[in-house]
Amino acid sequence: MKFTETPLPGAFVIELQKREDDRGFFARFFCKDELAVHGLSNEIVQANNSLSRVSGTLRGMHFQKYPKGEDKIVRCIRGSFLDVIIDLRPESKSFMRHFAIMLSAENRVSLYVPKGFAHGFMTMEPDTEAFYLVTEKYSPECERGVRYNDPAFGIHWPMEPVEISSKDCSYPAFDSKNHSLL
Repeated sequence: MKFTETPLPGAFVIELQKREDDRGFFARFFCKDELAVHGLSNEIVQANNSLSRVSGTLRGMHFQKYPKGEDKIVRCIRGSFLDVIIDLRPESKSFMRHFAIMLSAENRVSLYVPKGFAHGFMTMEPDTEAFYLVTEKYSPECERGVRYNDPAFGIHWPMEPVEISSKDCSYPAFDSKNHSLL
């Protein structure tokens, strides 16, 4: 596995290191020891899979607040999506900055998303599937989000969402001075 830190400290792009032959290839998608070497949380407690039937579906920007914050490893297993994270850690030098990367079944790249980050994605193809490993069980009482199109973050999505939940549309504008949602 090859780890490359993004411009947002603590978030990493993870690429497979393939061993190839005539049959195809073999590569590790997850390794507790390699995550630990990079100082990343490796206590996976849940694996999630989502299917978005329509290209242009937007899911996000979600996170779980303390004490149920979660680290995620996100990968696309069918189709493709633009994966976006926002650093919501007030003490971070990259507070309120975002990072975006195209994840696809073809490129097999993953994104490590640390606690304190909002996460979301927009599908680029129909029937796109995301698969992610998380370090905390889902806790509805700690679920939070920020608006995907909040000008405070300056995210440029590839298109207007075709499908988006009413919840994801209704998050209030982010107030950088009031972190009560964190």
